[in-house]
This record gives sequence, C-alpha cells and structure tokens, in this order.
Amino acid sequence: MKVIIFFAAIVAVNGVLGLPTFGKVQSAAVKGRLLCGGKPYFNAKVKLWDIDTLDLDDLMDEGVSDKQGIFHLSGNETEVTTIDPKLNIYHNCEDEQVECLRKIQIIIPKDFVSEGPEPAKVFDAGILNLSGKFPGESRDCIN
Repeated sequence: MKVIIFFAAIVAVNGVLGLPTFGKVQSAAVKGRLLCGGKPYFNAKVKLWDIDTLDLDDLMDEGVSDKQGIFHLSGNETEVTTIDPKLNIYHNCEDEQVECLRKIQIIIPKDFVSEGPEPAKVFDAGILNLSGKFPGESRDCIN
C-alpha cells in the first residue's frame, strides 16, 4: 500500500512540476457523426481521454460536433503502459429541460493506439443517434 501511495505522489509531483516523464509517446484518434431524432446534432461536447488507474485521467483532445454533427479528435500521451483511450460525448438531445448533460462513454479499442505523436489510424465511432439510451449513460454537470 505504501508503495502505491509513494508512486502516486511521484506521479502527482511530476505532473505539477513538469518534470520529464517516463514511457513512450502514444496517440489515438476518433471520429463520428451525431444525430438527434435523425437530424445532425450541432455543438455536442466531445472529449478524448486516456484512462489512468493511479492518477487522474488525461485529456488528450476536446471539441464540438459541427453543423453536420461530425466530430474528429486526435491526441497523444506519454505512458509506460499502453494508453487506454475513451471518447466522452456530452449532450442534451431531447432532454433540454433536465439539468446537466447526458454523458456517453465509448472505449476505443487498443488496436487504434499508435506509437508516436500522430495516430496511424482513426477509430470510427460511426453514426450515433443520441435520441436513444446508451448502456452506462450518466449525467455530468461539470464536463
């Protein structure tokens, strides 16, 4: 237990002070199209994260869907082990009167993680109709 706490403290101090990090640069990219009731969903927040176990998740990129509902995110992170990228989508499709945004998480397969700062391939999340309910969907007031 003390070893884990010590390691977590080193990681936290390293992040705050901007000291050199250990590991290799890895990247991921994701694209897709968002619909609401069959129409393009404009201005949904989309974020590409690297899921971390011992410290806070790392934000690799963020943006919004365009007027056609299309988004594209790409980012990189330095890690000792293979990064665990995920896409978070924040929206209020057919839910404008309820506080906080609906949040959907999509795990990006490891096959789409590349070594180096630029991704070799892009994970296509497809066309997602946000009108439906998704497994694990939650609400997020901070996003």
